[in-house]
Amino acid sequence: MGNQNRIGFLFPGQGAQYVGMGKELYHSYDEVKELFNKADEILGRCISNICLEGPESELIKTENTQPAVLLFSTAVMKVLLKHGIYPEMAAGLSLGEYGALVAANSISFEDALPLVMKRGQFMQKAVPLGEGMMAAVLGLERGKVEECCRLACDTGVVEPANYNCPGQIVISGQAAAVQKACNIARDMGAKRTVPLSVSAPFHCSLLKPAGEKLKIELESIQIKKPEIPVISNVEALPVKDAVHIRRLLVQQVSSPVRWEDSIRYMIGHGVEVFIEVGPGRVLNGFLKKISKMVKGYNVEDLETLRRTVEGLGGTL
Repeated sequence: MGNQNRIGFLFPGQGAQYVGMGKELYHSYDEVKELFNKADEILGRCISNICLEGPESELIKTENTQPAVLLFSTAVMKVLLKHGIYPEMAAGLSLGEYGALVAANSISFEDALPLVMKRGQFMQKAVPLGEGMMAAVLGLERGKVEECCRLACDTGVVEPANYNCPGQIVISGQAAAVQKACNIARDMGAKRTVPLSVSAPFHCSLLKPAGEKLKIELESIQIKKPEIPVISNVEALPVKDAVHIRRLLVQQVSSPVRWEDSIRYMIGHGVEVFIEVGPGRVLNGFLKKISKMVKGYNVEDLETLRRTVEGLGGTL
């Protein structure tokens, strides 16, 4: 395709999933069908069916959500490549970082899929159900959200978990401490605080045990230097080599996701068009709040694919 735009691929994380994701592309592209069948073989069970048919109660289990989202995002990426749309840089939100590493040929799909399934299991088991909580703090600047967490930490663990975009920071930790931090945030002038329906308090120090288990799994897979820059959640800078990537993927489980900083890095290094590869439009929402100067697309079905290909000067 003769587009001159510098493209960044963005891979969504957990929470973007929905039953039926991939259905249209599955029936329209052999590559997608092959990948879905291959995923079932790799995992030895019908993850493709959970994506395409549900039920929702199975899809929302973390150990299913993570491979399902990775599978669908990788399938969408294959369709984009088929249409001559290539990324010059990639990033992914939390789980999405694995999609970005697959896109950069740093980790193979065959290795990444079982790895994220185990990651889901480890993260789920790190904190007993009901003990942890996450909440989005809206309309309060970074420094103040950090202060709210400091002021509430006498009640328990509470830490910033996702710096998504200006005016939206997610905090994570033990339920009582998160609730206290939310109360303080509203007193400090936050527009509102929204509890998130997640099964564990991701991206805070309570998940360090999950990171330790993940570390053992990461040692047994081959990781290559990425073929395009992949911007890490932990540092908001490009990952370097296998040693660096392993360390960052372990840290990522219990460290805040520096998403806004990652996007600013990509824009600062010439990315003009961002394509959200996989389910939903959440990352496009963040993008609009981070910069009005860049264009954002998302691809999850035939209509969004057509819009993206045509927007980049091609035809379907």
